[in-house]
Parts: sequence; C-alpha cells; structure tokens
Amino acid sequence: MSAQSEPGLLYSEEEEALRAAVRDLLTDHCEPAGVIARAESAAPHDVSLWKALSEQMGLAGLLIPEELGGQGAGHREAAVVLEELGRAVAPVPYLTSAVVATEALLACGADDLLTDLASATTIAVLAVGLHGAPGRAVDRVRLEEGVLRGELTGIADAAVADVLLVPADDGGLYAVRAAEVTVTPQTSLDLTRPLARVTLDGATGRRLGDAEDAVRRALWAGAGLLASEQLGLADWLLTETVRYLKERRQFNRQVGGFQALKHRLAGLWLEVAGLRAAARNAADALATGADTHVAVAVAQAYAGQVAVHAAEEALQLHGGIGMTWEHPLHLYLKRAKADSIAYGTAGAHREALAGLVDLQAP
Repeated sequence: MSAQSEPGLLYSEEEEALRAAVRDLLTDHCEPAGVIARAESAAPHDVSLWKALSEQMGLAGLLIPEELGGQGAGHREAAVVLEELGRAVAPVPYLTSAVVATEALLACGADDLLTDLASATTIAVLAVGLHGAPGRAVDRVRLEEGVLRGELTGIADAAVADVLLVPADDGGLYAVRAAEVTVTPQTSLDLTRPLARVTLDGATGRRLGDAEDAVRRALWAGAGLLASEQLGLADWLLTETVRYLKERRQFNRQVGGFQALKHRLAGLWLEVAGLRAAARNAADALATGADTHVAVAVAQAYAGQVAVHAAEEALQLHGGIGMTWEHPLHLYLKRAKADSIAYGTAGAHREALAGLVDLQAP
C-alpha cells in the first residue's frame, strides 16, 4: 500500500465519517441533562439511544461478519465509536455487548447469537466482573446435574441483558437467558454503567465452547478498546475546561490567560496526546493481530491515570460550578474512576507487560 492509502495510526476518512455520524446522533439524543436524569432513575440505561445506535446505524454488529448480518468492520472503527460514547458518557451497553460479549461469541463460533446481536434484537453480556483482568482467573458457577448454580458479582449492564454468557466450573461457557437468572443491582460509583449481582439457581444453559479461550479473547479486546473510551472522556474534559476558562473572567481577565493555568492545561494536553497514541495503537493491534497483548497492556497501563487526572483538573478548574449535580462533570469523574479499574488496573497491566517483554522484577 502507498503511504497515502495507509493511515497508520491516524484516522482514515471512513473513520472520521463514522465519528461525525455518531457524534451527530449523540448530540441529538444524549444531552447531559438527560443522562443525569436517567442516572437518578431506576432505569439508567438509555434504551432509545441504544436502538438508534444499533438499529439505525448498525453499530451493535460492527465487529460481526457480514455473512451473519453484521457490518464486518474492525476494532479501529469500534474504537472510534467508543471515543464518541466516552465523550458523551452514553449509558448504553456498547462496550459490554457489541465488543466484549461479541468477542466471546466469535471465539465460540456461536453464529446464531451473533446474528441476533447484529440484528439488534438481543443484548448479550459476559458474566465476568467488570474488574476482571485479561489472563487472570475469573469466578465461575457450578454445573450440577445439568443445571447452573452460583453467584457472580460486579457484572456490568446485566440489567439490560437478554442473554448472559456464563463461565462454569466444567470449563465451558454457557448462554443463559436473562429470564432464568436473578439480577440484583449493586452500588456502583459510575451511575451510567450500573453493576449487578447475577444469581443462578438451577438455570439451564447452552454450552457454547471453551470458557478460558473465549473469556481471554473478550477481556483483551475489552481492555484494549476501553482505552478509546477513556480517550474520549479525557478529550471532552480537556476541551470543555479550555472552553470554560476562555469564558470565565476574574480580576477583569480571562481565567484561561493566567500562566499557571496555561501550564496545567498544556501538561494535560500532552497526556491526552499520549493517550491517543496508545489507544490508537491498541485498536490497530487488535485489528491486525500484531503484538496485541503488548499494545493493550501499554494502553491500559497509561489510560486510567490520564482520564482520572483530566477529570480532576476539570473539576478544580471549573470551580464551584463543577461541584454541582446539574453540571455533568461528576459523571465524567465517576466514569473515569470506574474505568481505571475496569478490565484490570494499571498495576495489573504493568505486571502483564513485564512478563510479555521479559522484564520481570528481581
């Protein structure tokens, strides 16, 4: 390929067009006041927004092959979508269903469920705690006399799932209909991505395949593309803070004109630029299969601290208004903090990276 046709880690024209379309939809259907109102309700997920994303734009099947009704796109495109969803703190199960569960189903070759996901008639969730790190052991339920029993905690978006993908102690991954389990909400810092306890008491399930391989693939993809969501969060926070400081005046001067604040914003800009490179590299590695685990571990070793720092700086530099419930800043801070431990902490990924590049501690 020529240099002109190969974008490398830059965004292609198609990716920028996808970004524009998703941003337009979110601008019309995901205003901050509405997200805050949903966070206060018993139904924080925005089902109508999810339908618009999945039915009108086909994004639920972005990673699903065309022969199964999907878009047949790659991880780079999914990363662009997650950047925009992160910018809006959109309360939809895109990461959990269209990425993590989809990857698990692709690993198992569950074509019928993938077709259901692509057609936007089904939401699937991998029943592994959001804190689960790639390559680490995950909780499993018991298979007793052909039925599943046990309890799994910290399952993100379980409340809107139609199908749960449940790892069992026989080594299998089972598809269980939501009607056969009990989903109990758990207290979650991030109100836009609620967690739940899933209890199985004699539930029947269909064995899809090997749980270990499917869960590993799903969590690596989830961790890698989570970095793009964190990039979207950090980029919105930086952009919004700069905008606010240009408007806010103190001592008859723009607050953004004070040198100390300029230095803080410049430092944050560099951090966000570094995160963009790491997130794009992780998405590209997932798409090409080259050094995937290294790229994902590098991105997640860095992404959490940048997103959290961006939220902390935004909160401080917005002053009193940033502390109000009506301002959406608290949604971004909570999502950034929750994301920093999702699919493995920075420390877990640094430990994984050390092993991958043979730099074990003495």
